Amino acid sequence: MSSHRIDVLTLGNAIVDVLAHTDEAFLVAQNVHKGAMQLIDEARAEHLYSVMGPATIISGGSGANTAVGAASLGVKAGFIGKVKNDETGALFAHDLKASDVHYDVAFAKDGPATARSFILVTPDGERTMNTYLGACQNLTPDDVKEETVRSAAIVYLEGYLWDPPAAKEAFRKAVKIAHAAGNQVALTLSDAFCVDRYREEFFGLMRDGSLDILFANIHELQSLYGTSDPESALAALREENLLGVVTRSADGALVVSRGETRAVKAFPVEQVVDTTGAGDLFASGFLAGLTQNLDLVDCARLGGLAAAEVISHLGARPQTSLRDLARQEGLLT
Repeated sequence: MSSHRIDVLTLGNAIVDVLAHTDEAFLVAQNVHKGAMQLIDEARAEHLYSVMGPATIISGGSGANTAVGAASLGVKAGFIGKVKNDETGALFAHDLKASDVHYDVAFAKDGPATARSFILVTPDGERTMNTYLGACQNLTPDDVKEETVRSAAIVYLEGYLWDPPAAKEAFRKAVKIAHAAGNQVALTLSDAFCVDRYREEFFGLMRDGSLDILFANIHELQSLYGTSDPESALAALREENLLGVVTRSADGALVVSRGETRAVKAFPVEQVVDTTGAGDLFASGFLAGLTQNLDLVDCARLGGLAAAEVISHLGARPQTSLRDLARQEGLLT
């Protein structure tokens, strides 16, 4: 096992998902665009919550999902993200701690409420998301404790959190502390729209030595390099001085370095119920494997296993012990 107090430490948006089943007429009445993700303000959030049907409330957020997945694989995980001292924030913190994820960021006493994503599920399984970012945008460098970051073998940064200026500074502080301690830093590109907004800044992080590992799906990678051709994007990634991990949905994943590109098949899934969280859980498996000194192909296989579990049910966090599944597959002892 690792000598670090934390194996995988993630930084990201702390969001609670509020899911409700509804019908097409409700979407029309509420003037929401079916299948899309839209950002909303607090007043709109309160209105939607008051008129939507009985809801299932599940903690989410990309980086937090990755931390929970890593913990389910039996490695030591931590999360840095901001919630408010309200009922939703308490639920979020409780769920992390119940999943054995280290979380010690101070709750915001004032300012906007804890972030929530109101997810309306129609009978055809389509999910329409209305996201209020609230308190999670107020993460600051003060929330990044030097001792916590120094103790983590790998720090994993969520690209979604690159929007707020103070959060960027928190990112940069974490990178500096991690590298000073001889630890690794990973970034997930998170979303093609994210990449479009911050392409030059992400290139800056990749090329100034801030990053050791880059996670992306193939669409995000094509967006990064401004090409419609996947092979061109992969060829460009091979020229970067870092380890690239590229997911391709049912086509599995690629582990990309200057020396070689290795393809790893996706794990078979009987039925895909909900693809939310697939990339988050893939990252948790890959990073957990790295901290256990698995070779890169087995890291990717562990990622594929974690992703396969999470897409087989509703919600973006595992419902089965991933460590038990990994042992059954001979990936972990």
